[in-house]
Amino acid sequence: MILDNTSPAIKHLCTVDKRLGKVISMVGSISYIPHEDGFAFLAHEIIEQMLSIKAGKCIYNRLVNLCNGTITPEAISRLSRDEIKSVGMSNAKADYIQNLTNAVLNNDLILSNFDELSDECITSKLVKLRGIGNWTAKMYLIFVLDRPDVLPYEDGAFLQSYRWLYKTEDCTPSSVLQKCKKWKPYSSTAARYLYRALDMGLTKTTFHLYK
Repeated sequence: MILDNTSPAIKHLCTVDKRLGKVISMVGSISYIPHEDGFAFLAHEIIEQMLSIKAGKCIYNRLVNLCNGTITPEAISRLSRDEIKSVGMSNAKADYIQNLTNAVLNNDLILSNFDELSDECITSKLVKLRGIGNWTAKMYLIFVLDRPDVLPYEDGAFLQSYRWLYKTEDCTPSSVLQKCKKWKPYSSTAARYLYRALDMGLTKTTFHLYK
């Protein structure tokens, strides 16, 4: 997928939000490929909760090695709880990953059917599992299913860029929803640009609209 000046989402966002439009011009075009393996993505997000990206990646890679190169429900099911914990996970996270694995293997959670479901229905199914909340569900919607209108106001990285963009410390859900409602129906694209601005180090300097 490529986002550039010809994309309907970019045209809309630049029209309705001058500040975001400036960020889009600073970042330039974005190309991305949605994650294809939903199960491995969920395992990664469970691992990374409350951890730095570096620490989460390290633990995830150890689990990949423990699964002989690919994290699948079948590979996880062959591991004991202690083996899962041995990569550096807490008791709770090991339990969460085992619960996710069992739900998929028992067909209580059929990830392949998600393409046919609404964002709300998918979120409802995911948050029924211990260890998966609205944040994880929204990350799945954006980065696996490429849903266009997801606003991840629970996410720390998103809020860091949001504060920089709008020069505000008010990050309550109601305030963010009100400020960003003009992004609809392309909230996910806006979020991608704020994530990319953070990754590029743009948020380290003060945002200026006309400079």
